[in-house]
Amino acid sequence: MIRILALILTIGGMIALVLGVLGIFGNNLVALSPWALAILGGIFFISGVSMLKYRKDEPTK
Repeated sequence: MIRILALILTIGGMIALVLGVLGIFGNNLVALSPWALAILGGIFFISGVSMLKYRKDEPTK
């Protein structure tokens, strides 16, 4: 369960980070602030990767 949440956070963070950086340096593809997307994308990406790295799913008994 934790691994699925970490994967969703990582993929969502990557998408938000890419859209945010494209909005900052190029054309804005969404109606939201590109700085907010970049910051939230970075936070979600880092949290997802750290959850994948340090959390282990324990088998149910």
